[in-house]
Amino acid sequence: MLQEKHENNHTPTRGADTLSRQTAILAEEAVAGNEAASNRLVDLFQEDIFRMVYYRTLSRMDAEDITQDVFVKAFKSISTLKSPDRFKSWLFSIALNRVRDFYRKKYFLATLGFSGKSDDPEQDYPEEKENPDALENLMRQDFWKHVGLFMDKLPHMEREVFTLRFMDHLGIREISEVMKKHESTVKTHLYRALGKFRKEPGLRQLLTKRETS
Repeated sequence: MLQEKHENNHTPTRGADTLSRQTAILAEEAVAGNEAASNRLVDLFQEDIFRMVYYRTLSRMDAEDITQDVFVKAFKSISTLKSPDRFKSWLFSIALNRVRDFYRKKYFLATLGFSGKSDDPEQDYPEEKENPDALENLMRQDFWKHVGLFMDKLPHMEREVFTLRFMDHLGIREISEVMKKHESTVKTHLYRALGKFRKEPGLRQLLTKRETS
């Protein structure tokens, strides 16, 4: 079940502290041109970025392509990173912008009559036939149906903050940096979304099952 633990926003766990320090050191080395440090950062965050993109595209193929683009763009512009300790939120900002670009391009192509969608609904997920257990929780149809219905009810800001917090597992400060909004603004939108979430008992039950499966 989703719960907002306020103390986690101000008192990170020892493990999170260690990862943050490690990330900052690696990011500083990557800025200096250390390729091994860059590769290590990819190893640390590739799964997180893929999950973030997949939640928003529901296409493994698109998520893989976008994730690759995110890291290519990140390390092409790594020299512009002024605060190595903010590498994670900086990387998520790039990913969020890349997803927005993806949908802008998709909308543009659709208006021209080129949707890019296959006539075969299973063609976008060829690996699912080979490995039916792959990404089972993410692809569960009843889960995405209910999540989609809930998200559609949320205004844009509430939907984005809710997704970053609970789907992407970012803290309040990181969301603030990703969205370039004050922490108080982020908290306001998050609390509103949580209030609406609490009125969706069916969705809460599905999420609880998903977390314990």
